[in-house]
Amino acid sequence: MSNGEGSTDVNGGALKGYKVIDFGQMVSAPFCAKLFSDFGADVIKVESPDGDASRQIGPFPKDEPHLEKSGLFFVNNTNKRGVTCDVATEEGRGLFLRLAETADILIENNLPAQMKAWGLSYDVLAQTNPNLVVISITPFGQTGPYSGWNGYDLNAYHLSGASSRYCGRPGEAPLEHGTFAADYFGGVAAASWGLAAAYGRDVIGTGQQIDVSCAEAIAAAFVGGQNIGGLAQDGKFDKRTGVGMPLGAPATIVPCQDGHVWMLALEPGQWNGLREVMGNPEWADLEIFQDMFARAQNADVIYPFIEEWAMQHSKMEIMDKCQAAGCPITAVFTIAEAAEHPHLRARHYFVDVEHPELGVVKTLGAPFKLPESPGGPTQPAPLLGQHNEEVYGDWLGLDEGAIRRLPWQTNDL
Repeated sequence: MSNGEGSTDVNGGALKGYKVIDFGQMVSAPFCAKLFSDFGADVIKVESPDGDASRQIGPFPKDEPHLEKSGLFFVNNTNKRGVTCDVATEEGRGLFLRLAETADILIENNLPAQMKAWGLSYDVLAQTNPNLVVISITPFGQTGPYSGWNGYDLNAYHLSGASSRYCGRPGEAPLEHGTFAADYFGGVAAASWGLAAAYGRDVIGTGQQIDVSCAEAIAAAFVGGQNIGGLAQDGKFDKRTGVGMPLGAPATIVPCQDGHVWMLALEPGQWNGLREVMGNPEWADLEIFQDMFARAQNADVIYPFIEEWAMQHSKMEIMDKCQAAGCPITAVFTIAEAAEHPHLRARHYFVDVEHPELGVVKTLGAPFKLPESPGGPTQPAPLLGQHNEEVYGDWLGLDEGAIRRLPWQTNDL
């Protein structure tokens, strides 16, 4: 850590003492930086005078666009201090490099050519601060024929082969995945290995650049394992199956009285627990149905019976009774239901944070639990340029007059 402290301050978070620059836009880099800020690191978000692009995206209250009211910006930038800096100018570039000179970690998700055009390539950053760990997150990585391509979250997702494996019905076109899945997953992977590189500076004696390709992160987790191994061994790999699992049943989403449930009962004990909850219907007594593969081969027979029973019950009733019987069935919750879910509330996953423009906002708490040094958002995302005086003064020693003279400075000091 920059201040040389080796102990953890429980009240300050597990990462107190780390100085981090967030030089990212939209999701992957800001979310990566949020994982540092929510666990105590001093994260400075550096934005252009126009602001992070996510400020323009929303969602906005009442669907009214506002630079300071984007939900996407808010959720990915809690606990950070924010400054504006025009790195396209010589003065801005100089200030940025002075910030980098004192930092432990810099997180960015710009195209390699753009960083070079700004005069902020890794070689330049490493000369400025040899101990700096630079986390670079892009759809396709820093090298290779696609490294210079413009791309977004879904470009990375589809390049990995994940949509061919998981999204859509057999024989039909693949479907897109959930918005920003590759960016968020890339951000988590980047935070993990970026922190490892920061700790590893004592081992190798220097910082380094962490090259994170969101496409490769998705490929490793979503498509790897049996798919890559199977292709290498015998040329076979899995493809999308639509709803449900092809090799075992029941394993599918089933409609019920007030929505849907995820129906999973593969092992004999699980299947017999489900039979008991359903009232031991005569059709389920067949001996062949004690085998999950046989049930899968007869899925077109058993699923209509299960759906007929499920439509007579609510999803919470089905889940509670099946779980009590040892059958891992879960209600399929809507976003609104998840936001009020008692299990998530009991784990303090939702917290209220007050923002000067949005008021009190419910947001997501820390996604990882560190009981001895709990993290999570306590401060709102910064207003555009909110901490120019504080950061440029504390970190760089600029006086009030020098800050006022910055060509992009618009906030009152």
